[in-house]
Amino acid sequence: MVKVGNKAPIFEGVTDNGDKISLEDFLGKSNIVLYFYPKDDTPGCTREACAFRDNWDLLKDYDVVVIGVSSDNVESHKRFKEKYKLPFILISDPDQRIRELYGAKGFILPDRVTFVIDKKGIIRHVYKSQLNPANHVNEALKTLEKIRKENQVI
Repeated sequence: MVKVGNKAPIFEGVTDNGDKISLEDFLGKSNIVLYFYPKDDTPGCTREACAFRDNWDLLKDYDVVVIGVSSDNVESHKRFKEKYKLPFILISDPDQRIRELYGAKGFILPDRVTFVIDKKGIIRHVYKSQLNPANHVNEALKTLEKIRKENQVI
C-alpha cells in the first residue's frame, strides 16, 4: 500500500457518467480524497458514501475533489449515485488496476481505504477501516484542515 509522504500513483478511469478522467486532471488545482470501497448499494458502502454526501458543504470549503472507486461497472455507479444523490465522482475499476496501484486490494473483501492527497500529489493521510465506514469522511476532514493550516503559515 502507498504510504503517507509517497507521491500518489497516477491513474485513469471511467466515471459514473462515462467520462474518462485522470488523477493528473486535479493535481495543482485541488486536494483529492480518493476512497476505495467494496460494492455499490451495500449497507457499509452506502453509509460511507452518504457520510461523504452529508458532509459535502464542509468538504467543498477545503477545495477538494472526492473520488470513490469500486469494481462496479459504470451503470451500477450511475444508479448508486442517483439513488443517494451523491455529489462526487465514482470511478469504475473492474480489473482492479487502480486498487492495485494503491495497494488497496484486500484479502477476502476489497479494502475500504481512504487516501487524502494534497494539490502537489503527495499522500497526506491513509485511513483503513472496514468496520467504521462513516468515519472515513471525518478522517479526511481532519487532514484537510491540517493541510489548510499548513498553507496559511506560508
